[in-house]
Amino acid sequence: MLNLRKATVQDTPLILSFIRELAEYEREPNAVHCSEEDIHRDGFGPNAKFRVTIAEWNSNPAGMALFFYNYSTWQGRPGIYLEDLFVRPEFRKKGIGKALIIHLARTALAENCYGLRWEVLNWNKPAIEFYLRLGAGFRENWKVMQINGDDLKQLARRGR
Repeated sequence: MLNLRKATVQDTPLILSFIRELAEYEREPNAVHCSEEDIHRDGFGPNAKFRVTIAEWNSNPAGMALFFYNYSTWQGRPGIYLEDLFVRPEFRKKGIGKALIIHLARTALAENCYGLRWEVLNWNKPAIEFYLRLGAGFRENWKVMQINGDDLKQLARRGR
């Protein structure tokens, strides 16, 4: 019933569809500026920036995990950063999300990673409860910082 597989370049439109569906779920349907060309270049080009595992239920595309390496200077080894975990609504409550997380945990161990890291929206109580049941926890005393858009450009233009 459930099959997990490594995404191929032919999955590019499907991956973008999952990204858009996730953005809609996260109440940001107009926030996706990614294109099929971006996914093709950065996921399947000679210097791939991310990897994707596709979940299929009875041969139907059901969800994905899009991830990449980060690096812990304190641990002296990489970790896996889970950028997107998405399961289509009609396939939820079948263990697909859990299977994808378990797959990433096994990948992390096989690749000598220190662990998995991801972010979750503070209003997404079902996801938070799901992650807590798997044994995940919040990083105490840490807040995520970000700079992008015009602020990034202004920072880059600053002198030393």
